[in-house]
Amino acid sequence: MAYKINEDCTACGTCIDECPVEAISEGDIYKINPDICTDCGACADVCPVEAIHPAE
Repeated sequence: MAYKINEDCTACGTCIDECPVEAISEGDIYKINPDICTDCGACADVCPVEAIHPAE
């Protein structure tokens, strides 16, 4: 199951450097490409506002 970034995202960029497969794209709210995400959770572990969660 891929991860998803919710509206709490502050676009700080912390998660981008942690993603080993470059599945995160920048924007007002960052997005994770579910086709690329390997469900490692590295991005969620470093998010300072806890905006990244497993997609349902």
